[in-house]
Amino acid sequence: MVTLNCEGVGTREINRTLQSLPEGATAVLEAPGGRHNLVVGVSEPIKVQVMGNAGYYLGGLCGSKDATGLEIRVKGFTGWGTGENLMGGTIVVEGSVSQSTGASARGGLIVVEGDASLRTGISLKGATIAVAGDSGAMTGFMAQAGTILIGGDAGHALGDSLFEAVIYVAGRIRSLGADARIEDLTEEDVAAVKNLVEKAGFDHISPGDVTRVASAKQLYHFRSEHRGIY
Repeated sequence: MVTLNCEGVGTREINRTLQSLPEGATAVLEAPGGRHNLVVGVSEPIKVQVMGNAGYYLGGLCGSKDATGLEIRVKGFTGWGTGENLMGGTIVVEGSVSQSTGASARGGLIVVEGDASLRTGISLKGATIAVAGDSGAMTGFMAQAGTILIGGDAGHALGDSLFEAVIYVAGRIRSLGADARIEDLTEEDVAAVKNLVEKAGFDHISPGDVTRVASAKQLYHFRSEHRGIY
């Protein structure tokens, strides 16, 4: 196990050390102090524990479709862009997260045990995001593929300009965004939510009582009669 104290080590050195660790290694980052860009560009399936709050872009550009064993756990809160462009593996934040969690993430699982701010899953491209609490406005904005689960309430403009991604909400929905609609829950949906709840370790969500939000597919092609909702 490798232990790095962030108070005495530069961010580039921390990330280079993590990137050089072999498969199966474990690293602990002590005293992160809200530092930005921690655990960035790590592709090997290693385990990283961040012992406190982290700043922007925690876990960005990490993982690969072949390295699903990557695990990043944050024992605190994180800033903007957690798991941005994640390719594979798992990120667990034991606190809440700021804006744009999972932005453009292509694979892997991001679990937020607290609340999420604005634009969770913006431009999501295949990853899965599970938020135990509430998620802010424009969650799933332009999400192209993947799944978002919200264990609490969803803010305004949920799923605005959604494409093929699916959003499940256990609580209330303030409003739907352009081209988003509520659809009937199928047996396959219930099974998918049950599986995701088990993976995330949530015990407060009933898979059969969530609301499914998906695209109405009216914005796939520009039509002049729809100009008012663009």
